[in-house]
Amino acid sequence: MSNFSSLYNDVIMDHIRNARNFCVLATANRKAHGVNPLCGDNFNVYVQVEDERIVEASFQCECCGISMASASVMTEAITGRTVSEARSLYRHFERLLKDPAGTPDQPGDHGQLAVLALIREFPSRVNCALLGWQTLDAALDGRSEVTIG
Repeated sequence: MSNFSSLYNDVIMDHIRNARNFCVLATANRKAHGVNPLCGDNFNVYVQVEDERIVEASFQCECCGISMASASVMTEAITGRTVSEARSLYRHFERLLKDPAGTPDQPGDHGQLAVLALIREFPSRVNCALLGWQTLDAALDGRSEVTIG
């Protein structure tokens, strides 16, 4: 199996072909725009938060498949969680990509974040996988823009 084939495994390909929550969320009360100028990926993340709990999350992007798959998994993983839990999940995912040896299991991970962890084998794609999450973090903080890269 080539490196390219291993990167785009079945789960990642499913989230690329059938991205979950890929829409503008009309009820969003927090949103942010993220950009990676090195590759040209652009993201908008929309979040509806009520009583510090994420009721719904969505995204729109002009981005690569890795960014799209990661954001698709992200929106599924954070919906129903508290803002604090979503931030914890973001930090967990970032560590998973950057320092897998020091990353304990995250309760309620459902395995999809672990599948995305194979992206760490392609260091140039780590920022692609993190852009949606960093944009989410900005939205939760009330920041309207984030740039990575």
